[in-house]
Amino acid sequence: MNIKVFCIIALLLSQILLYGQEIITPDKAVQLALENNYGIKLAKTDVEIAQNNASILNSGYLPTLTGNAGGTYNLDNTEAEFSDGRVTTLKGAESSRYSASLDLNYTLFDGLGRIYNYKQLKETEQLTEMQARETIENTIVQLFTIYYSVAELKENTNAINQTLSISKDRLVRSEYQFNYGQSTKLAVLNAEVDINNDSISLMNSQQQLKNFKRDLNLVLGNTLNEVFDVDTTVEFKNLYDKELLLEKAKANNISLLQIDKSIAINKLGVKSQISAYLPTIGLTGSYGWNKNNNNAASFVAVSTNTGLSGGLNLSWNLFDGGRTVTNVKNAKISLEANTIQKEQQLVTLERDFKNAWEDFQNKLNIYKLQEENIETARNNFERTEEKFKLGQATSIEFRQAQLNLLSAEFNKNQAKYLAKIAELQMLQISGELLNVDF
Repeated sequence: MNIKVFCIIALLLSQILLYGQEIITPDKAVQLALENNYGIKLAKTDVEIAQNNASILNSGYLPTLTGNAGGTYNLDNTEAEFSDGRVTTLKGAESSRYSASLDLNYTLFDGLGRIYNYKQLKETEQLTEMQARETIENTIVQLFTIYYSVAELKENTNAINQTLSISKDRLVRSEYQFNYGQSTKLAVLNAEVDINNDSISLMNSQQQLKNFKRDLNLVLGNTLNEVFDVDTTVEFKNLYDKELLLEKAKANNISLLQIDKSIAINKLGVKSQISAYLPTIGLTGSYGWNKNNNNAASFVAVSTNTGLSGGLNLSWNLFDGGRTVTNVKNAKISLEANTIQKEQQLVTLERDFKNAWEDFQNKLNIYKLQEENIETARNNFERTEEKFKLGQATSIEFRQAQLNLLSAEFNKNQAKYLAKIAELQMLQISGELLNVDF
């Protein structure tokens, strides 16, 4: 087959494979993670359990209804002496008893402990939902850390590939020049060494890209085919107000919200412990059926009873050895500890926000400088390339310009994605991560 035809076919096949890849956009990645990430799935099961615990069926407000049934059988040897002196002896006298009942129990008043316990379950449900939100936020940050690593490696690989192509062109030019006596064999050997180095760099970059794609697929619940691509477009359009974001952080930061919810739960816990000082009043009711088959020594051969019964009972734990007093004191101490923890979290939050804000601004400025730097490196390479073709620059100078351009592209790619991740981390601290478009 003609070499030109072979190259054309290979180029077409590579283009078909490239355009056949599924492009995973940031929005698509977030959607897949929310649906398939294993950590998020587990967090959702915790929310479902908390919802079940906070239902009326687990509140203690409903009565209990118990069904009971039983039977006994006796085989006795009986000797009965009557008042007139007669004595009757029975051997193997049979008797049996059967019973069945429905028993109802309902707590009318338990010192208000039931009310506070039920409210605690509702608050715990909301706390579990906040914990699930924290899991989602952490997963999204983890997702984009890997996603942008894939994007960076993709752009780096393309840059290395371009560098390799330039090195191959240089080898061809060096061989022509050597064949026509315009350069030495050393220029050819240098070009071959550079091609080998570029090929090794390309192989390593391609392998890293495959590894990070597997990591990304794992975060997405292993839902992607092995062949997929990511969108390398990154935009910084939002103009953030520092003071406004800080206020949002104090109002919406998920760690701070969880502490607030823990304080609410512990306040109810104190009231629940105090309720143990009050009495408990309960209502009981029963409907029963009893049948007795007596032996011959009894005056009544068979008796059957059915009927309703009901009553009220009161229980008041006047002194339990000091356990309730201790529980109340410990509950109040736990509440005080939560209050201290909130004060600490507020100070920490303000520090973390300022660090995140300045880190984002710094990385964004670095990215802008790297964009300018790459233009300088590109202009320098193009001029050096022209001089090299005219024989006014050595292969070493050409290679150095080539490596400078490649390094500038690496630095620009890294700065771009580090700035984007810093932006996401700042939004997470502010509680705004789930309110923005990706």
